[in-house]
Amino acid sequence: MTGSQTRKPCRQGPSLPGTAVPGAGGPAMDAAAAIAGRLRRAGHEAFWVGGCVRDLLRGVTPDDYDIVTSARPDEVQTLFSRTVAVGARFGVILVIEEGRTYEVATFRTEDGYDDGRRPSRVAFATAEEDVRRRDFTVNGLLMDPETGRIIDHVDGRRDIERRIIRAIGDPELRFAEDRLRMLRAIRFAAALNFTIEEETLAAVRRHAPAIRRVSAERIREELSRILAGGKARRGVELLSESALLAELLPEVAALRGIDQPPVFHPEGDVWEHTLRMLAILPPQAGGADLRLAWAVLLHDVGKAATRSEDADGVHFYGHVRRGEEIAAAILRRLRFSREDAETVLALIREHMLFMNVRNMRPNRLKRFLRTPDFPLHLELHRLDCLGSHRMLDHYEFCLQKLKEFSAEELRPPRLLTGRDLIGMGFVPGPVFKEILRAVEDAQLGGEIATADEARSLVRNRWGGAVPQRA
Repeated sequence: MTGSQTRKPCRQGPSLPGTAVPGAGGPAMDAAAAIAGRLRRAGHEAFWVGGCVRDLLRGVTPDDYDIVTSARPDEVQTLFSRTVAVGARFGVILVIEEGRTYEVATFRTEDGYDDGRRPSRVAFATAEEDVRRRDFTVNGLLMDPETGRIIDHVDGRRDIERRIIRAIGDPELRFAEDRLRMLRAIRFAAALNFTIEEETLAAVRRHAPAIRRVSAERIREELSRILAGGKARRGVELLSESALLAELLPEVAALRGIDQPPVFHPEGDVWEHTLRMLAILPPQAGGADLRLAWAVLLHDVGKAATRSEDADGVHFYGHVRRGEEIAAAILRRLRFSREDAETVLALIREHMLFMNVRNMRPNRLKRFLRTPDFPLHLELHRLDCLGSHRMLDHYEFCLQKLKEFSAEELRPPRLLTGRDLIGMGFVPGPVFKEILRAVEDAQLGGEIATADEARSLVRNRWGGAVPQRA
């Protein structure tokens, strides 16, 4: 029988020590406990639910606290002075306390997921019925904030102990209700370093083609959270194992088996190279930089389409340009913002330039070092090296030059402007850009240092004023 056909007795687990101690979990915990307490004093049931309970059981301080209650939305709004009815139809009210927002939801059941996302029918229900309509057992635990007592209708505590992601009830039904839950299963398993229970994973594989019916924005958000969550390699491996990667990012799935020259890539094929880079994405407050994470995933995406082989070995002629084209299509498909897409594409476009930094002329090197978001470019190069041959000489060369050059040497004040060129008799036009760039190149290269020297360079190279066209 599936879990939806049989109902196990509720497990009234032991209390979580210290949960209700004031100040023990910080202001957020205290405020969340106070909200539940006010609901209870008004005669309603109220519990913490979901990820905050899961994290507390794992010894991790939660970032957010969600509260479920028997109180109806209008009753919640009556009890608290600052509320936002973000989902009153679904029984969800946001309560604002001390500048933080807490979701307070009325116990409910849901039915009729016609669009594979939103229920068409919602009915207020009991605490147990509310838990049983949720996604995974590890997110289906209730906690009494005052006593720390755990209420477990779905064996979630055991699955946390066994480090398992398991759908509540029948996984076929859970994924039919909300297809995005398939990606959430991957994210939770990767972030928590859990395994996905066999039936749950099998259901993901069977339903994988349906993930394409989910909105691009929701898919992008989940994929980004997988990449930035600190366990990007595990997340992408699970996406591949679950068949979701082939549905969402077939261009990345195609990198498996694309072998590379061992002298530069002793680690193996492009897939393994990409995974190794994902494994060492640097953690940051709130996760890795999403632009960097996506650039790591896509930086070599053009290699599957450009691989060739001859007597001299394996080649990827034009893989950067082709990779930028493929990546641009992916970013459009996932509806990235223009700003983020441009940064990711710039990272891909310029990631091979580092191999030439030691041979760049001074002006070219300085322009390269002042590239917008250069720290991201440098970090992508470092990860690229560590994910392959592990030689960091170009990376260290750039670091050294950044130390050597002052801010003024990298971005010196202009010696000439467009107005100066007009004063010299030049007519505004496309030539202005050419002239001013040549002047700056000479300045960056140490060939000129004054405005007079700049004017001499212009006269010598362009022969004086450009005549006015008739």
